[in-house]
Amino acid sequence: MAAIVALRKPIEGNNAERARGWAATLAHHVEADESAVWRQLLGDDTRRINLIYVLHPAALRPATAPAAGRLSADGQGPATLPDIVTYYRATRPLRLIVTGAAGAGKTVLALELLLSLIDGRAEDDPIPVRIPLSLWDTERQSLTDLLRQRLVDAYDWPTDMAAELVAHGLVLPVLDGLDEMDPPLPDGSPDPDAPRATAVVRALNAYQQGRDAGPLILTCRTRHYNALTQRTEVVDAARIAVAPVGTGDARIYLTNRALDAPRWQPLADHLTNHPGGNLATILSTPWRLCLTATVYQHDGNPAELLTLTDPDTLDRHLLARYIPAAVRTAPNPRRYTPEDVHRWLHHLTTHLDPTGTLGVTNLARAETTDLVLHELWPLAGRTRVRAIDAFLGALTVLTALPLTWTISQPEAGVLAALIGGLAIMIGVFSITTDRPRRLDSPFRTPQAHGLLALAIVAGVVAGIVVGIREGAAIGLTMGFAIGALFIVTAGIPQEPGMSLGARDVIRRDAWFGIAFGIMCGIAGGIMFGTAVGLAFGTEASTAAGIVVGIMFGRSAGPHASLRYAVFLLCSHRHLPFQLGQFLDWAVTAGLLRYSGPAYQYRHRELQHWLRQHPHPLP
Repeated sequence: MAAIVALRKPIEGNNAERARGWAATLAHHVEADESAVWRQLLGDDTRRINLIYVLHPAALRPATAPAAGRLSADGQGPATLPDIVTYYRATRPLRLIVTGAAGAGKTVLALELLLSLIDGRAEDDPIPVRIPLSLWDTERQSLTDLLRQRLVDAYDWPTDMAAELVAHGLVLPVLDGLDEMDPPLPDGSPDPDAPRATAVVRALNAYQQGRDAGPLILTCRTRHYNALTQRTEVVDAARIAVAPVGTGDARIYLTNRALDAPRWQPLADHLTNHPGGNLATILSTPWRLCLTATVYQHDGNPAELLTLTDPDTLDRHLLARYIPAAVRTAPNPRRYTPEDVHRWLHHLTTHLDPTGTLGVTNLARAETTDLVLHELWPLAGRTRVRAIDAFLGALTVLTALPLTWTISQPEAGVLAALIGGLAIMIGVFSITTDRPRRLDSPFRTPQAHGLLALAIVAGVVAGIVVGIREGAAIGLTMGFAIGALFIVTAGIPQEPGMSLGARDVIRRDAWFGIAFGIMCGIAGGIMFGTAVGLAFGTEASTAAGIVVGIMFGRSAGPHASLRYAVFLLCSHRHLPFQLGQFLDWAVTAGLLRYSGPAYQYRHRELQHWLRQHPHPLP
């Protein structure tokens, strides 16, 4: 009881002071995470294009903001324009919408703002936290719920601490990808109805801190936001439009990234002599410029681009060479080939596409962006993976069948029936459980308090029932055994707060499951075996204890990691068995990027191209 009281007692000190201390810790975590993403988006190079953006007129209650700005104060561009953090702090209220074409640099601009806000934050300033909007379940989550869940999922924060940070206004939402919420129309154009995006806009308009509109940062493609504003738009916000990269800035960026300047000279001369030409217009987005610099960084002839004056043709030309260039330039200790890398990355896109895993077009679901390891198993076939998982679970219990040979009838028949029943139960249990778990206090949440109360009631009831029939001593033993076992198996393992590393969820589930399964198996086996021995004699007690111990050990053992292992076994023809190591390598090669506990493709254009091309182009 003293332990329970101590766990429920709040930490001493003022709540606001505690929250400010936690915010400083969160700022360090966010900065480390997003700095890595920022470097990946720049191609692991410090050279960046100093994007220019202009204030877009809004029809409904626009915020007050400067007319234009630039990405950074220390790069090219007019010195009179404020950098992005100065621009944001001059906006009233602090609500900014970043729009631009595909590949225009919206996410880079948002990340630059996020990192600059952390660099210059005061003690009471909120921590900007980037959240892919495709994760928002608009039917079940409010914006504050989404913020709390992101802290738990991406940064492994306890639920109560995350809730307190959000409640004190110390989390600034950076919402990335409003255009990713809804599928497009059949002709590929944005859906003006866009029900999920509309729900997001309404939630943002209702978001307040005190008596002011709540601060936020939002990114969206221009076409999608224009279609959305025909019906609704975010009010009390400044909308900026990222301008195309100027020809001079594009030429400077490419020559700065060049390791062999003479190879790049024909392309640089063409951009200088034809600043308004088709090629200069096509190469006016940071994504295409970064793609060009990566493809031709070490070899090849950039002058090939002079003959490509169509955007689609140029994209096909660069993307077909992007994976081979990345494989050549990145450290490759496992000797991945460009063909294998292309094939594996294509296969993973089928998990993100609404026509992939489901097998039929799902017009109600937009294409997603996050590859989370323990959620990939449907790629190998839902029925197939579940069936093998159930078979392995049942087989674990059936390994106890030889114990029936060690005892006489009729106990042997009863034990065989028990083993068969438990094998079926574990098989069904394996089908329905695939979520990772972690070790946590059973008394942290109201739901856990209910589990504790239920465990106490179960122990009391079991003790009384058994005690009436077998005596007080056996009843007391059974009551304590069942109550304690219920607390251990139901109270301690909580559903996931996923850690920062993309592979840590699987590792933690495996290690925790093994340790917890062994502990529960031994405890359950001893308790049940002792109870059977006291009630019915000792001949079958040891065998019964072993059987029940195996059952408890399997049910309390690894869940997500075992399902993930089954998935890898079923996917050996389509994916490498050491999938996590391959995905980490793909991040270092610039093909993927981290996003909290998930992997994402370097750019959505790369994801789309891989989805449409199962095999490398010649």
